[in-house]
Amino acid sequence: MTNKFIQEINSGSRTGSLKKEILCFYINNGEASLADLGKDMNLSIPTITKLVSELIEDGYVDDFGKQETAGGRRPNIYGLNHNSGYFVGVDIDHSELNIGIINFNGSLIASKMHIPYKAVGSVEKFDELCNHVISFLDTCGIPRKKIMKIGINLTGRVNPYTGLSYSLFFLEERPLTEIFEERFGIPTTIDNDTRAIAYGEYLTGCTKGEKSVVYINVGWGIATGLIIDGNLYYGKSGFSGEFGHNPTFDNEILCHCGKKGCLETEASGSYVYKQFLEKLDNGEISILSKKHDKGEQISLKDIVDAAISDDTMAIELIEEVGATLGKATAGLINIFNPELVIIGGLMAQAGDYFLLPLQSSIKKFSLNLVSSDSTIRLSKLGDKAGILGACLLARSKTVGLIRMN
Repeated sequence: MTNKFIQEINSGSRTGSLKKEILCFYINNGEASLADLGKDMNLSIPTITKLVSELIEDGYVDDFGKQETAGGRRPNIYGLNHNSGYFVGVDIDHSELNIGIINFNGSLIASKMHIPYKAVGSVEKFDELCNHVISFLDTCGIPRKKIMKIGINLTGRVNPYTGLSYSLFFLEERPLTEIFEERFGIPTTIDNDTRAIAYGEYLTGCTKGEKSVVYINVGWGIATGLIIDGNLYYGKSGFSGEFGHNPTFDNEILCHCGKKGCLETEASGSYVYKQFLEKLDNGEISILSKKHDKGEQISLKDIVDAAISDDTMAIELIEEVGATLGKATAGLINIFNPELVIIGGLMAQAGDYFLLPLQSSIKKFSLNLVSSDSTIRLSKLGDKAGILGACLLARSKTVGLIRMN
């Protein structure tokens, strides 16, 4: 396999653009004849033949031979060489790190989940992150020369155009992507974690053809990813989606963004966590009381798991946050009128304990004519949503944004 294709797509030439379109076609549609491909792209058979032949020569497309037909001349069919390129995704959560790799077709080949990691923007934590990624690259079984891009999810304000992160690892006055590439020796992009997850949900999650989607990530904090007419919405500088920092409450709770009264302060996992520990300190009873009394660390996941195990105190707090977030979500629905709202993140793993009060609150506070057009679903990707989104977005930044048919 040569680097000719990579050079062409990076050059912005018409040939490179057409080859990216061909790969996108195969990703979306699977195998097809040259005639079908030419018809879809409105290109002549000689032009399509030349482009596909070059992609075969470079190793990105395979000739699968004659297609079975009822009669007449049987055309050759062509499709993506699934093993021609790989994409790594890195997802940084509040207290852990997940890393995965997909092939060109989007199938997850390997992953390393729940690596303990504290998301702090220090030089030491940056070095630790790089070491975890390098270890994964060394052990995932894929030669580095076949890894086309690494996508890294970062929380908060991330500008994917400039490669700068303003919430985490703002270490030098130069793009963070450049620093990552120096460490890994592989082209690297960064993006907001929730936006990447929204894209992963859009391509491989619980969507059923919807093109207007709001994804709400409810973990330690709150953020949204927006799909508008099948396209990710970034905003002018890539900072769209800071739903959790809407000024919502007249309280004196200081948010980590530096403001007071943000939605996150009373409608997020961090709120549940703080309230839960406060109740335990005041002697209220939970199935986690013994763990607390022993001085053992309790995580947000422990609280969600407790709710799933019918712990009353955990359920009440999660239901409270569901109702509070539902009211704010009603406002989003009134503004965007989406076809689909996806609820994801760790809090969504509480299932109906979280979803039902959220839906009830949406119904109460949204405009009926508007909300009747919107379906509410829980994420289906679970804890792999972050790495799948990061991998798929890295692929799209290589061959062009993939849209559902």
